[in-house]
Amino acid sequence: MKILVVEDDLALSAGLCFELDSSGYLTVAAYHCQKARQLLKSDRFDLAILDVNLPDGNGFELCRELKASHPELPVIFLTANDLERDVLEGFGLGAEDYVTKPFHMKVLLCRVEVALRHAASGKAEHGDRMWSDGFLTLDFGALSAVRGSETLSMTPNEYKLLRALTTNAGQILTRQVLLERLWDSGGNFIDDHTLTVTMNRLRAKIEDESHVYIQTVRGMGYLWKGTER
Repeated sequence: MKILVVEDDLALSAGLCFELDSSGYLTVAAYHCQKARQLLKSDRFDLAILDVNLPDGNGFELCRELKASHPELPVIFLTANDLERDVLEGFGLGAEDYVTKPFHMKVLLCRVEVALRHAASGKAEHGDRMWSDGFLTLDFGALSAVRGSETLSMTPNEYKLLRALTTNAGQILTRQVLLERLWDSGGNFIDDHTLTVTMNRLRAKIEDESHVYIQTVRGMGYLWKGTER
């Protein structure tokens, strides 16, 4: 498993890479956004660990770019930014985890293992299944989405939501069930507000005035109204 470590603190980066390499991973270090972008274009990674405050940019923006081009790549933020709005923004961008400094290396290694395991199980779960009504086409195997003639940029959490909703079309999925699909009970971040934000963002991407797919069932959850053709 190859891990991209984007951290401008050289001592911390070296320590992270040493511990990860000693645990059987292969690490590649980048100390700024420009180098990270170059590496992402020329190499393939199984996980990215991103700092937020970088010398030539912002880790959130780098994550946004990364998810647009590599939606399947899991991301863990490792940062001193511990405000609630920062944590919510990180998860809203599709990060698998958000770890604040200072941190315990053994805990981070466990979180890395969990993120990689989730990514692997997500790929197996997605399989080659597709959903299409002629206007919206979702390919869960290729992790691609097209609305009309427009190719959409989706985060992993948005694909998970779509997978759950389309698989259970016409059935109400409670908010708790959807939260468990997005972030399981094994220690990952669970937040009801983040689900609302993600759902609203997803609606804005896939729906228009003539095509409404997601219905809110007040006090219960959501259901998928689309009919596959």
